[in-house]
Amino acid sequence: MTDLSLTGSVRAAVRIRRPRRVPGWIWVLPPVAGLGLVFLYPLVLVVRQSFTTDDGSRSLAPWSDVVGSAAFQHALVTTVWIAAASTLGCLLLGFFLALVISFVPFPGARLVGRFIDVFVAFPSFLITLALVFVYGSAGMANGAWHGLTGRQGTPFSFLTTPWGVLLAEITYFTPFVMRPLLAAFSQVDSAQLEAASSLGARPLRIVRQVILPEALPSLAAGGSLVLVMCLNEFGIVLFTGAKDVTTLPMLVYSRAILQSDYPAACVVAVVNIALSVALYGLYRSCVPRTGKEGGSRAGA
Repeated sequence: MTDLSLTGSVRAAVRIRRPRRVPGWIWVLPPVAGLGLVFLYPLVLVVRQSFTTDDGSRSLAPWSDVVGSAAFQHALVTTVWIAAASTLGCLLLGFFLALVISFVPFPGARLVGRFIDVFVAFPSFLITLALVFVYGSAGMANGAWHGLTGRQGTPFSFLTTPWGVLLAEITYFTPFVMRPLLAAFSQVDSAQLEAASSLGARPLRIVRQVILPEALPSLAAGGSLVLVMCLNEFGIVLFTGAKDVTTLPMLVYSRAILQSDYPAACVVAVVNIALSVALYGLYRSCVPRTGKEGGSRAGA
């Protein structure tokens, strides 16, 4: 009995000396504090500065002045339509190119897929600079035209217009749509394609009824990502030299760096951030539905 009581006492002492488990929320504090210090605190400063006048007082005057100005309204419309048009162009071109790479056998298809991964890592200004070398006023296209015709002038001058910005953004952002599409197409069962073809379905019908439903979640993910990135794109507009194209990021740069009007720049920045967050929220609410629909179709 004595030995049993001693053994019980030892077990009780071990249980007492066992260290307490640290609550899970303790481990969350360091990353949350780091995120707040690096991201949230500067964002709060930007929002507060947007309600600060030149004399340091709090007021809605910066918002009323900026939002009611023609420059802001023009920049907002320009930003939205360029981002929407670029996203649509990237979706159409990316879907076509990914379709060809995945389902049309040709030599080097795997190498092209690898190049897409490398292309995504390129900075945007590098692609724009390459387009300037080709279509700029002193670029290869204008030089070839002058050499062939002997005439002066620059017939290829669209790069400094909104169409040049669209070309640069579609060229740069299309791989961001192709990457998830290539991954989705690699999961398509070839037996479905062969069955549809054996039943007499034409290629366009196979694409519309078999491949496209599988690609909808990837199209939604890639398109939403491109739309948000186009809304916040600064380098492409700057390097194309399109002086008549003023987007919200360009307006922030102009007000903050060129005019030193920091409250106005913060107002435009807050609007740009709010627009991006709203689009991201819309994407998060739509993608699960698209994924469920795609899963039900695949299961059917």
